[in-house]
Amino acid sequence: MSVRILHCSESIENYNICVNEKIAGFSRRIAEEGDLIYIAVKYKGVSYCGARGIASRKTDKKPWGNPDNYVQAFKLKKLEYCMPFDLRVFTKKGIAHWGARYVQNSKPIKNQEVIDILNDEFKLNATDSPYYFTDEQKVKVEENYVSDKEVGGENEKDEINIMGTFVTLKFANEQHKTRGLETLVNKSFYDLFEEYPEDRTILIKDNRLFSTSSIKNEKTDKNMSGISGIPDAILIQFDENEKTPFRVNLIEYECYGESKAKALQKFEYLNGHIIPQLMRFASTFSVATDSKIRNKTIRNWVQKINDHIYNSNNTYLINKVFEWMKILNPDINIHTISDSFKQKIENSLESNLRVMLIIDELTAEQKDTISNVVNSFKLANGSSIEFISYVIRLEQRIKSINQNEEFALSIQK
Repeated sequence: MSVRILHCSESIENYNICVNEKIAGFSRRIAEEGDLIYIAVKYKGVSYCGARGIASRKTDKKPWGNPDNYVQAFKLKKLEYCMPFDLRVFTKKGIAHWGARYVQNSKPIKNQEVIDILNDEFKLNATDSPYYFTDEQKVKVEENYVSDKEVGGENEKDEINIMGTFVTLKFANEQHKTRGLETLVNKSFYDLFEEYPEDRTILIKDNRLFSTSSIKNEKTDKNMSGISGIPDAILIQFDENEKTPFRVNLIEYECYGESKAKALQKFEYLNGHIIPQLMRFASTFSVATDSKIRNKTIRNWVQKINDHIYNSNNTYLINKVFEWMKILNPDINIHTISDSFKQKIENSLESNLRVMLIIDELTAEQKDTISNVVNSFKLANGSSIEFISYVIRLEQRIKSINQNEEFALSIQK
């Protein structure tokens, strides 16, 4: 376990989100489960700490206004609060350059004296409820403290050492046996996506199970071209702390690959195939679709998910669902677990659904456009269908420099 200070800079909003949502986000892949995180913010020129918690597990939930800035996020457990105390207490205690050494980049604190100061000040000011900063509120400021201007941006003395150099290659296509985006991501899914731990998710790669319902033309009684679709995979997430403990993600793999190298080809493929496909997935479960068709699809999917788990003779999956349902209801009858699980998944498809795009290239503007389109589809409970995307690149090593380092440089040609 390491002790860290997560400084929200001058964003009171981000600080309050961390406290309210019991979540911590980092711009670098730096923290670990079990770390003790102190949450701080700069308020009217002074840095204060008002909460702390233990990083419990990684999450894909990034509720801040700039989620792309966070490469790592953790749920916090055992969250504690205090009346915000001035971090310049370190200066008073004779700790020099504390901002650069212990605050910037949320470095692990190895100095036991600093750890003790944090703990003592926190306990001295402990409260039962969180304190929220607003422009009208005031907190105690010790005028004899020197400025904490050293807290903030990047410390130029913090060098980044490179482990090696890499070249970015093109995927052949989505399903190529050796260089396919879908092939390689499915093979390394749980290594790529740490926020989706295997003990908290079920990944169903058999896309043939989950075709969406086709919509018929009322005049010709024929299926309208391109209306039905099949997600490439389904990811079921479990989190007992959420209002709806299960979330179903419809995964779509898309790859420009070697065949779509020109900008016009990519533009036409994005607007002519990718966006319409994601809209089909969203519309199938939204109130925009006839309730009979929607309910039929939901029932069909729920049964196929249940069959995939219980008819596969996969004791690992069966035991996983058993543990989840016991967490939700310790007194549940073992004979009713399957039916209860089906009901939970049905609720998820009705109220907690997300479309996930995994692709080899996507700009911020394109991401925003797709997100707005998918979010416009509403579920039965009135919430929007969510959207998340991941850009995956295939890298080949040019040269290894230092295997003990964590950073690499990649060049795309």
